[in-house]
Amino acid sequence: MATLFVLAGEMLPWGQSATGAGINRDGWDSRQDLDSAAGRGEAALNMDPLDSALLPVDPPKVEEMPAVVNLGFARVDLDRRRRCGFPEVIFCQGKTPSEVAAIARTIVAHEPVVLGTRASPEHFAAVAENVPGAVYHARGRCIVVEREPLPRRQGVVGVICAGTSDLPVAEEAAVTLEVFGNPVERITDVGVAGLHRLLAVRERLEACRVLIVVAGMEGALPSVVAGLVSCPVIAVPTSVGYGANFGGLAALLGMLNSCGSGVTVVNIDNGFGAAYAAAQINRL
Repeated sequence: MATLFVLAGEMLPWGQSATGAGINRDGWDSRQDLDSAAGRGEAALNMDPLDSALLPVDPPKVEEMPAVVNLGFARVDLDRRRRCGFPEVIFCQGKTPSEVAAIARTIVAHEPVVLGTRASPEHFAAVAENVPGAVYHARGRCIVVEREPLPRRQGVVGVICAGTSDLPVAEEAAVTLEVFGNPVERITDVGVAGLHRLLAVRERLEACRVLIVVAGMEGALPSVVAGLVSCPVIAVPTSVGYGANFGGLAALLGMLNSCGSGVTVVNIDNGFGAAYAAAQINRL
């Protein structure tokens, strides 16, 4: 909605110029006064030019900006947990070890937990030097700092892995869930090549509030799981497979075309994304 201004009893849209002088309303009788008010946060002067006779009907309210710490190479969002339920997570891939350490140090000064994903041993070494208590989960490539655990949730989230080769992605999901306060049920190596293995753990599947199903190759496992349970199923295709797997594209397309009802699919190898969605569901 356009902000309106009063000029001798007329309403003018924001940015429209007007002529005249000698108008005095609530002591705002000059451009200097308006500029002074803007400096105090009482008015926003973004138009050019602005006549000295153009006065705001009501000075816009200035809302408090979200807490952001500018490190030069990164703007750390310290308001994320209030808005979204969880603190900002560091995606370490592509960042230098010193950059990851600086971001982690900033977050831990304001938040009870820090999570870094896709972290290398070099990333962890830099964080460990700067942040006491840092732990590295090598298989899941995650860095975790817990000064104080987040509130624990009641519902259990299951992380089901088709094969041992899919474990790095599954473990990324499991670690993320645990940091966010979710009990995790890990079920490993129950792919469709030996369907009896999945049927043997059916009761454990049914006890979960949300299921994350991680699979490569042709990506069939989420469809099978969705036909056995009534809870939400989040499918994660992995890049595990031979040539025609196309780096996980075959599994992704198979999951997107699932005949199992209620299957939601995230990006290839995105264990973190699946865990974040599952944690949001478990908060409802």
